[in-house]
Amino acid sequence: MIGVRKTFAGRAVLDGVDLNVRRGERVALLGESGSGKSTLLHLIAGLEPVDAGMVRVAGTEVSALDADAAASFRRSAIGFVFQAFHLLPHLDAARNVAVPLLLNGVAAPAALERATAMLARVGLAGRASAWPRELSGGEQQRVALARALVHAPALVLADEPTGNLDPSTAAQALALIAGALESSGAALVLV
Repeated sequence: MIGVRKTFAGRAVLDGVDLNVRRGERVALLGESGSGKSTLLHLIAGLEPVDAGMVRVAGTEVSALDADAAASFRRSAIGFVFQAFHLLPHLDAARNVAVPLLLNGVAAPAALERATAMLARVGLAGRASAWPRELSGGEQQRVALARALVHAPALVLADEPTGNLDPSTAAQALALIAGALESSGAALVLV
């Protein structure tokens, strides 16, 4: 990210931002509410256009992509972990994790096999067929993490991933994220 500027209603939320995160690095963005942290994640992911500057992820200039190309790029190169988890209530844990693979054209049997293996990596081997409503907050977070990592993204964007968890479960979730990223080599940007 070089010289990025983003304004809303004439107010500069980000102005001249430079950020370089290499594969395997973990970066935490700190700041007050409303300081532009989530906006920065949206710009990195190509969810919002930059007003000026350039965003490049894994060799692709995201800021130059049209909406369809940006969506395709996100599906293949970026994993997301959100505060609210965003699990699909009509899919069990394994199928929630398989969604990025299915969207990338992986056949359903292979996608479910990989999803189940990823659930085992995050300690949920026995919960693959559980519905989101049957999972604790910590389990839902691990399903969301498995979904973010199953397609081996170059970059994981985490927007307050422990905000809905108690302190003990939050610490476990952060340790799990760090361990999973260590083995995958993905970069992490966390707010």
